[in-house]
Amino acid sequence: MAKNQTSYICNHCHYSSIKWLGCCPGCHEWDTFTTARQTSTRSGTSGGRQTPVRETRVIPLKSVSTTHRQRMISGIGEWDRVVGGGIMPSSFIMLTGDPGIGKSTLLLQICNKLAQRHRTLYFSTEESLQQVKLRAERIGSIADGLHTSDQTDLEAIIATAQQEKPELLIIDSIQNCYLPGASSSAGSISQLREAAFLLMRLAKEGGITVIITGHITKEGTVAGPKTVEHMVDAVLYLQGEERWQSRMLRAVKNRFGTINELGFFDMEQHGLREVTNINAHLLSEASHVPGSALVSIVEGSRPLLLELQALTVESKLAVPQRVVSGLDHKHVVLIAAILQKYLQVKFSAQDIFFKVSGGMKIKSSVVDLGIALALLSSYFQQPLPKQSIALGEISLTGQIKPIDQLNTLIPEMKKFGVTQLILAKNQKTASLPCPTHRFHSIYQLLSLFEQ
Repeated sequence: MAKNQTSYICNHCHYSSIKWLGCCPGCHEWDTFTTARQTSTRSGTSGGRQTPVRETRVIPLKSVSTTHRQRMISGIGEWDRVVGGGIMPSSFIMLTGDPGIGKSTLLLQICNKLAQRHRTLYFSTEESLQQVKLRAERIGSIADGLHTSDQTDLEAIIATAQQEKPELLIIDSIQNCYLPGASSSAGSISQLREAAFLLMRLAKEGGITVIITGHITKEGTVAGPKTVEHMVDAVLYLQGEERWQSRMLRAVKNRFGTINELGFFDMEQHGLREVTNINAHLLSEASHVPGSALVSIVEGSRPLLLELQALTVESKLAVPQRVVSGLDHKHVVLIAAILQKYLQVKFSAQDIFFKVSGGMKIKSSVVDLGIALALLSSYFQQPLPKQSIALGEISLTGQIKPIDQLNTLIPEMKKFGVTQLILAKNQKTASLPCPTHRFHSIYQLLSLFEQ
């Protein structure tokens, strides 16, 4: 005898409850519970049936046969870099980003390149075929192997893929697909979860590489349940910087490559153009003025040269302002507090405005020394040594600590004519391209600003 039971499941962490809750006890997110109706079957009652349990065949892991599969190289270097050197066959990839950021344009460029060597199906669920063709013509010539459809029925899309056997299947976007017979509307949480599961099985069992686009929320995260992100092999974010019309492609999950790898593009009339020399782009507006400090970080496998800009002014407010862009504002406040503690520089009475040029975001602690020098440079209104780069961490006791991966950064610094390095005193490296200023503690930093 079947009995319907209603439970509530959190979309983020899958915490289950027999009643609706405003705040999830598991992940502490608000308004994430949705209804999940379950049917349970009693056994041992009159007329009840027990479903037979099927046994699963297990085999030794050593006996599993593997074959080397060549990655699908698009020829667009920035894309191939981010996905790990090309798309792995039979993988399931999600590309997400703000509306209008260029997801459809980038995917159309990628599949148009791949369609020259691989049979490709492109399903546009948001635009008409005429709109897709106009964009493709604006980008360039259309490959013969690129086939398209505006079908939104996911079951029909999967049936077509199983019949046509493409090597690459593009769905733009998954939020506009629907499952016939489902009680919820297209784009709902339950449909997204089911659609992602069906496409995952298609990729793994059918040997078809699947790429989908997904929407993001106002907080900048992938819209829908976290289950979708767990099912896919890679999650790629396409982000933009309005002033330069530049685009950054970042891998936040990648089972077949490095995470946090970055690819750079410029949005132009004929689509997205890859930017191969990004450091020249980032340093194009760097200037030798008070409050400016150059730093270097490694994102994925690529060294980046960035300019930090600081402005400190005497505050007229009871609570001084702290406006920070590109860094965690608590990180900048912490460095300012360390400088005030040991150098007696009254940053507590200063408004602090701080930013990372180029719209980049930094999470690494290797820029601690650069933050400190940018603040001091603005406070004393004296520029740092010309063409110098600061690399080092700062402890709460005011000690300057060495960093890792310095040898990875040196070739890029030599390319752009760096003449001086500001490092920790015990920083170890094989060879340095230029003279260095070495400091053991932040007390010694004041020597850079002595007249």
